[in-house]
Amino acid sequence: MAHSRSGRRLGLAVPVVLSLTASLGFLPSAASATPTGPAARAAARAADAPVLAYVVNTRTDPRTLASVQRAVTAAGGTVVVTYDRIGVIVAHSADPDFGRRLRAVRGVQSAGATRTAPLAPSGTTDEGAVQYLSKAEAARVAKAAADGTEPLEADQWDLRAIGADKAARIDPGSRSVTVGVIDTGVDDTHPDIAPNFSPAQSANCVSGRADTTYGSWRPVDADHYHGTHVAGEIAAARNGIGVAGVAPGVKVAGITVAQPDAGQLFYPESVVCAFVFAADHGVQITNNSYYVDPWLYNCLDDPDQRAVVDAVDRAQRYAQSRGTLNVAAAGNSNDDLDADALTDASSPDDSAPTTRTVDPHRCFDVPTQLPGVVTVSAVGVKGAKSYYSSYGAGVIDVAGPGGDKYQIPDTPSKNGRILSTLPNGQYGFLQGTSMATPHVAAVAALLKSAHPHATPAQLQALLKAQADNPGCPAGPYDGNGDGVTDATCVGGGRVNGFYGFGIVDALRAVR
Repeated sequence: MAHSRSGRRLGLAVPVVLSLTASLGFLPSAASATPTGPAARAAARAADAPVLAYVVNTRTDPRTLASVQRAVTAAGGTVVVTYDRIGVIVAHSADPDFGRRLRAVRGVQSAGATRTAPLAPSGTTDEGAVQYLSKAEAARVAKAAADGTEPLEADQWDLRAIGADKAARIDPGSRSVTVGVIDTGVDDTHPDIAPNFSPAQSANCVSGRADTTYGSWRPVDADHYHGTHVAGEIAAARNGIGVAGVAPGVKVAGITVAQPDAGQLFYPESVVCAFVFAADHGVQITNNSYYVDPWLYNCLDDPDQRAVVDAVDRAQRYAQSRGTLNVAAAGNSNDDLDADALTDASSPDDSAPTTRTVDPHRCFDVPTQLPGVVTVSAVGVKGAKSYYSSYGAGVIDVAGPGGDKYQIPDTPSKNGRILSTLPNGQYGFLQGTSMATPHVAAVAALLKSAHPHATPAQLQALLKAQADNPGCPAGPYDGNGDGVTDATCVGGGRVNGFYGFGIVDALRAVR
C-alpha cells in the first residue's frame, strides 16, 4: 500500500519515485537579480533543493487566512490552493526551512512537509498481487452460474457471506446515494460500472486542487487498477455482465488521489482535496482503502507529521459535518492498533525508510484512526480474521470480507480472494482490508438508502447494530497455519479487537 490496502502495497507495484520537482509539476523560480529580503534569501538557499508540498493549517477567519497566505509568499513559497472553510493551505516551496518558518507565523496552528526526498525503490512484493480472470476461466465460472445471477457470481463467495445476493432482491440501494471511491482512479467505461457511475461527483485531486475535466478520474494505466476493483465491489450493476456489487442500485464516484507514476502514492494534500470535494458534491459515503503517504503512522511529536494529521482530520471532519460517512481500511500489517508499541520499518515510503518504534495511541494511521471514521478489518470465507488484517480493541468498528488465500471457498475457481472489476473491461482477484472496506461502505449505502436522513454518526451506529459478531477465537489464532500464534483477540461476543462490533450483513441492512 502506499497506499492502497490490498496489501500495504499488497497487490501494487513498489513505488518508482520520480524527482519531486517533476512529480509536482512545479519548478523553483529563479533567484532575484538583487537577492535581498527573506524571500530572496530563501530562494538562494533552495537553489538546488527539490520542491516539496506543504500543508499549512490556520484559523479560518478571513484576516488570518490572508495574513498566512502573504507569509507563505514572503517565505519563498507558492500557494497552490486554500481550503478556507477548514483553514488548510496547500503550498509548494523549495526552501528546506519553509515548514519551521511558517510554524512561527501568527495564526498558523501547524505546518509541515507532506513528503520527503525521493529515492528509487529496492524491490517488489507480490503477496496479494492481482490475479486476472482469463476468458477461459470466466467461461468455466459462467457455466456454474445459477439462474438469475451474474455470469461470474459463482466465484463471489463474499456476496453470499454477507447476504448481499439476497439483499439485492429486496433493495439494491437508492440512486440518490453515492459512494465516493477515493483511490487510484475508476474506469467508468467498464460495462459493470458505467450504469452506476456519477461523473458529476467525480474528480482528480492528485495536485491538491480538484480537476473536474471529463474523464480526469480515470486510472492513467491498467496498473492503477485498485480503485476500479473497489468500485465494482460496491456497485457493479446487476446487468447480466460479469460480477455484481454489494449495493448494485447505488451510484459510485471516482476521486483520484494516487500519483500517476508507478509508486501510486497517496499524499496528504490530495486526500484533503478529496474529502472536501466529496463533501461539497453530495457524496454521502467515502471509501478509503489506503493510508496517507509517506508515513504509515504519523506521530504527533513530529511537526511535519502532526501537520499531516491536522490537515487530513480537518478535511474528513468537514465531510462529516456535511453529512458524509467516511469508511477506511485498518491495514494489512497484522498490527495490533491498541498495542503499547509497534514497529514501523516502511516509513517514509517515498525515500529511505528507517525502522522506528511508535506508540499507536500517539502515532496514527491516517485516515483510519481519525475520529468518526469507520475502521474496517478483514475476514475470509470462513468468517475468521484474515491473516494480514490489522486489528485492535477499541479501534476496529466492523469487519467485512477482504479475502484470505488460506481460507479456501467452495467456488469454481477455489480462490479465497475477492473477485471484482479491473480496467479495460477485465476482472480479477485481490485480497486486503482494501477489499473489506468497500463491502462495509456498500452496506452503509444500503442503510443510507433505507434511512435517507441518517447522520454519519447514526449510520455508523446502524452499521454496528446490524453486524454479526463471531466472537474471539476459542483457541490461539494462527492465521497462516504455520503453528505460531499470530495475533491475540481481546474482547467478548459483543465487541472485540478482531471484528469490532462484527461482520457487516447486507441482508439485515435492508430488512
